[in-house]
Amino acid sequence: MLKSEDVKQYARDCGADIVGIASMDRFEGAPKQMDPRYIFPDAKSMIVMGFRIFRGCLRGIEEGTFYVAYAGMGYAGINHVLQPMTLWHFCRMLEDEGYEAVPIPNNFPWTNTDSSGQNPEQTGLLREAWSRPVAPDRPAPDVFVHMRIAAVAAGLGEIGYSKMFLSPEFGPRQRLAAVITDAELEPDPLFDGQICDRCMLCAGECSGKAISTTNTIKINVAGKQCEWGEIDYSICSRYFCGASSEHNPFMTTQADEEGFTQPVGRAQQYKVAPTYDYGRALEGASGCIRACMVHLEEQGKLKNTFKNPFRKRKPWKLT
Repeated sequence: MLKSEDVKQYARDCGADIVGIASMDRFEGAPKQMDPRYIFPDAKSMIVMGFRIFRGCLRGIEEGTFYVAYAGMGYAGINHVLQPMTLWHFCRMLEDEGYEAVPIPNNFPWTNTDSSGQNPEQTGLLREAWSRPVAPDRPAPDVFVHMRIAAVAAGLGEIGYSKMFLSPEFGPRQRLAAVITDAELEPDPLFDGQICDRCMLCAGECSGKAISTTNTIKINVAGKQCEWGEIDYSICSRYFCGASSEHNPFMTTQADEEGFTQPVGRAQQYKVAPTYDYGRALEGASGCIRACMVHLEEQGKLKNTFKNPFRKRKPWKLT
């Protein structure tokens, strides 16, 4: 029989930085379209892995001089290279032991997931939905696992006010992946510490002011209450792509600015940067990652520590 500690150590050996295990009953009450039990009804456990975003991947954006590291290494490289390779090796071990393993990397843009039925006039999508349920009692494909909730269920940390997942090791600096298996593993206890202190710097330093300081969302995960600020995703998605003229040195014309006023689906396609994967990640998560990270490091709350502080100068802005 597999032991949980051995399974977690193997995940780390394969490339994960942090690992936790959730029992599938912790997803009771999840919306049908986000419930991983519909993916694998006989699953007993979910192994959730975190992959660190190097602090150095944010350095060039902090200085306003080098954007490709965050987009390439801190985003696409983790989602599309490191996670799949790690999951391939890890799932091979589980299946060699006789257990089925469903890998769930954070590379959902590769799928045809859009079963939301949203209005294309509002979203910029070409059609209302790409799929439908195969039976009345099932959600439509693809079920979209909420990775941050999964990480809470696996005891890896908490969801901060920005809705970013915060771990005691890296704060907001990780991307998440998961494996569902019929191996019955001992689950980890839920995280009982407190990382987010509601400093609200995530909202204050968000370049688009997409995070509400008054309205919040509350959910319950396996008896643990999670709460975060309501986010205007139509703003978040545009500013993630570089809609702020103060924070995007590649946006130089009036046509550029007009491109970001389109419906959100089309605004995200508006590219005003060098062509590299995730080239739109220009804002550099100024509030939800960088401001949060700086604050948590100053508070001494993170286990991953550095010889020198990240921020020594006032953040730049174009005028």
